[in-house]
Amino acid sequence: MDQRIINLYDEYIHKPLNRQDFLNRLTTLVGSSAAAMAILPQIEVDFTHANRTPDADLFTEYITYAGVQGTMRCYVARPKEEKKYPTVVIIHENRGLNAHIEDVARRAAQAGYLAIAPDALSPLGLTFANEDEARTKFRDLKAEDNNANFIRVFEYLKTRKDSNGNYGCVGFCWGGAMANTLAVNVPELKAAVAFYGRQQPAENVPKIKAALQLHYAEMDEGVNAGIVAYEAALKANNIPYELYMYAGAQHAFHNDTAPSRYHEASAKLAWQRTLDFWAKYL
Repeated sequence: MDQRIINLYDEYIHKPLNRQDFLNRLTTLVGSSAAAMAILPQIEVDFTHANRTPDADLFTEYITYAGVQGTMRCYVARPKEEKKYPTVVIIHENRGLNAHIEDVARRAAQAGYLAIAPDALSPLGLTFANEDEARTKFRDLKAEDNNANFIRVFEYLKTRKDSNGNYGCVGFCWGGAMANTLAVNVPELKAAVAFYGRQQPAENVPKIKAALQLHYAEMDEGVNAGIVAYEAALKANNIPYELYMYAGAQHAFHNDTAPSRYHEASAKLAWQRTLDFWAKYL
């Protein structure tokens, strides 16, 4: 697919570009409105493409805890056996908790973890007809509230009898940036994994207590611009980290509901590296 189309879609989902402007620019790129409509299914997220990891051998539930400006709703998955498990927080992209992220939580549960996936949008108390509406509402959230709400999940986890207190996290896109934020702000966090997430400023890096694993896509120029400074700060402060760059991959390459950007080989390799990383530190 023409890289200009993928870049335009990335601009649409990450910046204040309304749908009509996006469609107008897409039409200009591909030459006609008919061609634009034909290409949309190839680039837009479609949850029917999700892997749908089975939950027959898992315990799953939805829980809530108090956020700073409303109630945080979360999806939880773990093996059925009632015992204490190492615990991982699964952090969604900029469209809230959805079928894909719940599927990722089940993958973590199948690997032997208690997985909890909070929904940053739940304090708004709204339902959304589509992901465009959900993404738009992200602009109504304050960064400081988001940070506090995700930090609070660790306080909630201390009340669970099925968590052993060894905490990790993984985040994707918006969630990748949040994973880096949690590494700075949660001293108990042992292992933070960020998929194509914005980096923390160098002055925050000395606060990091967790080991980091960072996954980047070769074609993701915007996020990649911050790699050099972040890596230099991690090295200067002796923070244990792993950094991987996936050749030919696009932003969101792990998301199997994004047909034009999902890169199966990179996604599977990155997920296995994530599991190996958690096994080492959790």
